[in-house]
Amino acid sequence: MKRFSGLLSAATLAVGLALATAPAMAQQPQLPPMPKVKQSTPAAIGYAKEILAMKNVAVMYNGAVPGIIEKTKTGLLQQYLNYQKDLDEVAVVVAKQFGGSEKEIGEGMAQIYAAEFSEQELKDLVTFYKTPLGQKLLVAEPTAINGSLQYMQQWAQQFGVIINGQFKAEMKKRGKDI
Repeated sequence: MKRFSGLLSAATLAVGLALATAPAMAQQPQLPPMPKVKQSTPAAIGYAKEILAMKNVAVMYNGAVPGIIEKTKTGLLQQYLNYQKDLDEVAVVVAKQFGGSEKEIGEGMAQIYAAEFSEQELKDLVTFYKTPLGQKLLVAEPTAINGSLQYMQQWAQQFGVIINGQFKAEMKKRGKDI
């Protein structure tokens, strides 16, 4: 899950910087439309929410609103250094105004899950995750994914050294030392 939160932090940074670099005099920015998701039954969405809760995915997005607010404030401070005190105060007001908005992310994720799986499949997944093996998967999967990602990174680094050596050898055959 830490890897997923890192991805979310990167996305948060990108959104925050995009908002912070908007022209000061611009009116309400035109936001791109949210992706359309196939409509699902309320029961399917309920099962999807249950699965996401069991997987504790809220950890991925709990800091989204404060993160975007902080990144936006930081971006604005770079443009308006004289307004630090005001921007610090406005950040508190905006945080209160939009606190809890990250729940929209969870709702959207549930909609996406419900669009990808049938209601019966989601129900079966909930049942599975309640089994001993399902519980073990919920606990062990983040560690297995993280370990797999670390392995892939190490492999890529080692393979990169081999490939680099091969490039050098092929270039040397051409009389060019690199």
